Amino acid sequence: MGADSRAEHAGRGRVARATLLAACGALLAGGCASMPDSGEVQQVKGSNTGDSQVRVYAVAPRENAAPGEIVDGFLEAMTSDDPGFATARKYLTKKAAGSWKPEQSITVLATAPSRKQADRNADPDKEVRVYPLAGRKIATVDARHAYQPIGPADYLWSIQVVQEPVGNGKGKEWRIDSLPPGLVLGEADFLRNYRSVNKYYFASGEDWVVADPVYIRQRQDPVTRMDPVTQTVKALLDGPTNWLKQAVDSSFPSRTTLQKDVTTLATDDQSTLKVPLDFKGNRADGVACRRMAAQLLFTLRDLPSVRVEQVELLDGQDSLCRLGKGQAAEFAPVRETDLDEKPYFVDEQGRLKKLVVAGKETAAPVDVPGPLGKGPVALGSIAVDRGETRAAGVDKNGQRLFVSSITMEQAAQPAVLESKGVRPEDRLSAPSWGGRGDLWVADRDPAKRRLWMVPGGTGQPVEVRTPWLEEDRIESLRVSADGVRIALVVRHGERTTLQIGRIERQTTDEESTVSVVDLQPAAPRMESVTAVSWAGPSRLVVVGKEAGGVQQIRYLQTDGSTSTTSVLPGLNGVSSVSAPHTESVDTPMVADSEDGIVRLPPGTNWQPVVKTGDSPVYPG
Repeated sequence: MGADSRAEHAGRGRVARATLLAACGALLAGGCASMPDSGEVQQVKGSNTGDSQVRVYAVAPRENAAPGEIVDGFLEAMTSDDPGFATARKYLTKKAAGSWKPEQSITVLATAPSRKQADRNADPDKEVRVYPLAGRKIATVDARHAYQPIGPADYLWSIQVVQEPVGNGKGKEWRIDSLPPGLVLGEADFLRNYRSVNKYYFASGEDWVVADPVYIRQRQDPVTRMDPVTQTVKALLDGPTNWLKQAVDSSFPSRTTLQKDVTTLATDDQSTLKVPLDFKGNRADGVACRRMAAQLLFTLRDLPSVRVEQVELLDGQDSLCRLGKGQAAEFAPVRETDLDEKPYFVDEQGRLKKLVVAGKETAAPVDVPGPLGKGPVALGSIAVDRGETRAAGVDKNGQRLFVSSITMEQAAQPAVLESKGVRPEDRLSAPSWGGRGDLWVADRDPAKRRLWMVPGGTGQPVEVRTPWLEEDRIESLRVSADGVRIALVVRHGERTTLQIGRIERQTTDEESTVSVVDLQPAAPRMESVTAVSWAGPSRLVVVGKEAGGVQQIRYLQTDGSTSTTSVLPGLNGVSSVSAPHTESVDTPMVADSEDGIVRLPPGTNWQPVVKTGDSPVYPG
């Protein structure tokens, strides 16, 4: 073993011990009782899990460290919470330390970046070494905190290390002078340091909010020194992510910021959060202030570090308005206080039925009034509006779409829409109700594939503009409760993928148009997707397979991100799945499997509900 190799081995050992000490300090209560004082030192390539309780403390470079050790130390220091990344900058030349902007972006790899050996043919007397970094890139996070997944792709970058004179006059030390932009983290370290939160903005021209997921630091941000609450408020004030901004509005006046030097926000003994703002122009009050406060309340409600019952907006020392959680509920896309969600399904005769799945015992299915529950048409798929007053059903042949009341008896209504597809599988998809009360369905006729929107469920069908549909086929769809996003299972060739599209509406003097644009992959690591359902404001439950894997059911965010705890209990032969809008402990997920219709109460395994039946769905 040469001198450089020994030095590199020892340096990586220092990093490994620093990580272990940090983990022991954070997990002392969990029984980190002792540390071995003998045996081989092994390299640690980042954290093995996304456990946010594990802390990594950066270690400064030792004197006369080898160039490879400098690279390893820097990669490990990037995973720490060191203020200003000051220790990580000690591995850089003065020029690189001044220009490096870790807040600019994050590159997320499947595992921690692998540092390769420098060119073995390099002249040992040269004061330059180049070390390739390699990995599998799975996502990026931009300066606005937006997560963008990609299908795993090879990642390759080079870090250049040079010799730079040190200030103490003792000669030169190896330091990095060329490096990747931003941070480069393995997925486990990313999930340990960052958490997903939903910012909320108003659907354009409407009075209900839309979730916009972003990632913030789990703890104090090293660059801004803001705690998680303040980071979240700042992210909200910065405006919506680039993907969503065309379809939403913020009630905060442009250029509104937190007051200078605010890094901590905490509630008082009444669980009221006072937010000091700098409007840099005309401040808003009255209705606009209430809407701003509502955006804040919705945004902060999922943060584990704070319980906010009320927000108060301040301009200097002046109170602008206060708003409580109960008052903010009027801006929700679905009034959660009014929800008593029950799933529906199609029985063996093709009739619409209601399931009673809450509680320990499963009750018999309940008959539903109206022609879809008792009429002559045998149904193949159904959807129930969010008010649970109407239902839409596609007949067993996939040819006709019907809409009727499910609260009273009425005569059978004529079909709202018909498909001319030759084969049943080339006709209408299962329908879905949007948050505006509109009904959506895809016609899969190869002669002319189209996506339809029926205004109010009974109006004249509108063909949705889908320029991307010429080469693709929509297998199934689900529209979000806010009516701004649509989840699509799309077939391209032999592959089915999950895409999230943005719904845009434009009205001119001549016509009104509806478009689904800017499709983004929501499950890029899945080789095939079978089914999808909304499971909250920005969460999906997805059935699919990863490459070479078996079918699995898991939660995904609409931005395509996931967590280590997102996989649900396994189930054989799942063809459809549906989740409630709220995460109530009494409201289970339902699915159609080879064992019939089953339910998944929170914290348990799948349980049988009905042996024969199809298309179990919650309203939406």
